[in-house]
Amino acid sequence: MKENPTQSLPGIPTLLGLLLAGLLAGYLFFIGVSTHAPLMLVLAIVVGVLAAFCLCGLYMVEPNQAAVLSLFGKYVGTVKENGLRWNNPFYSKKKVSQRVRNFESGKLKVNELDGSPIEIAAVIVWQVVDSAEAVYNVDDYESFVHIQSESALRAMATSYPYDQHEEGQFALRSHATEISQHLEKELSERLADAGVQVLNARISHLAYAPEIAQAMLQRQQANAIIAARTRIVAGAVGMVEMALAELQKNGVVHLDEERKAQMVSNLLVVLCGERATQPIVNAGTLY
Repeated sequence: MKENPTQSLPGIPTLLGLLLAGLLAGYLFFIGVSTHAPLMLVLAIVVGVLAAFCLCGLYMVEPNQAAVLSLFGKYVGTVKENGLRWNNPFYSKKKVSQRVRNFESGKLKVNELDGSPIEIAAVIVWQVVDSAEAVYNVDDYESFVHIQSESALRAMATSYPYDQHEEGQFALRSHATEISQHLEKELSERLADAGVQVLNARISHLAYAPEIAQAMLQRQQANAIIAARTRIVAGAVGMVEMALAELQKNGVVHLDEERKAQMVSNLLVVLCGERATQPIVNAGTLY
């Protein structure tokens, strides 16, 4: 089912014509009563009834709105011209808004890739681009959008970890742009049959579930301490290597392997002794 544009008559000229027909019916009825002419009375009634019936064919189309027309259950076409329009009074008319709309999903509790429960929500910006598909391919396109959005959000959340654990790995917290693109693609595939285009999809809320939030915070702090210690040690080793290289280059002193090892040990104690012991103490207090 694809949208099929169809023509309609301007509503204001049609309305004026129907009003004139109504006046004509009143005039004929008055003449028929005055002259006692039964045929004139019948003609006046017929003209009046037809004019009143044709008024049912008038309808209004607002900007960024479409009117889907059907005749006894058969799709006829879609009218998008703005203003007062007129079509066959037998046509049923269903109006579909094609304005840009958005909504925020509820906070969903799902398990991310590593199995940890998290809370996640997203803001979805969408628009109806095919009114016929929106009306005839799904029962209620607005409800369809909401349900499929939550389903796509759940599927996406289970495909990524909350935090990045490996180099090059996408994570929910650190790769917002890539995650949004994945969610938008997932939604576009699910909503295409409903004539809906997804314009934007972004995560609006992301957090660990309350029951594990404290434990995850402690794990993040421990990881930060380990990273800091690794950086301190790497910097100290680099400085020791540079010092030994300068001593050997300038010929200040010649060291055998035993004295070189002792010197390296002393330099490491001086450079990172205090800083390296402090994270160990902090790490012990976390647990």
